[in-house]
Amino acid sequence: MTHFFSTDDSRLAASARIILPAIWLGLIIGISLIEAPLKFTAPGITIPLGLGIGRLVFGVMNWVELVIAVILLWALLKSGVDRVYRSVACGLIGVLIIKVVVIRPLLNQRTDAVLAGVDEGGSSLHLLYIAADGLLIVGLVAALVMAVRRWVLIRPAVAADDR
Repeated sequence: MTHFFSTDDSRLAASARIILPAIWLGLIIGISLIEAPLKFTAPGITIPLGLGIGRLVFGVMNWVELVIAVILLWALLKSGVDRVYRSVACGLIGVLIIKVVVIRPLLNQRTDAVLAGVDEGGSSLHLLYIAADGLLIVGLVAALVMAVRRWVLIRPAVAADDR
């Protein structure tokens, strides 16, 4: 292996464009689709306790998503990324920013009110968060498929160059 760069694209950046969407997708599936709904079915979990756990878990999840997005942005800046992939990835980052900067603070205000006993809960804001995660899931699957297809297409050429 004499070439670290292939077709003007860092192998590290190309790998990141596959690995990061896969990790991000798994994170959303694990937390948003599995943990969050099941949390309230556990014995002894009250609404305030569930909301407190949810705020903690989703807060950390959002920080992890932001770190993934920053690294993905770095991988986008490397050459070798087509316009469609770049658009999808930028759309993912845009949805994440809206989710973290707009929707999460509004949800935090609602959970503060519920925890203070001022509000009984049940907000359509959760539907916005779910919709944002739905968009992220679709976009991450698309980004992952595009990145894997590109990787498969350039691998034979790289292997031939390494001989």
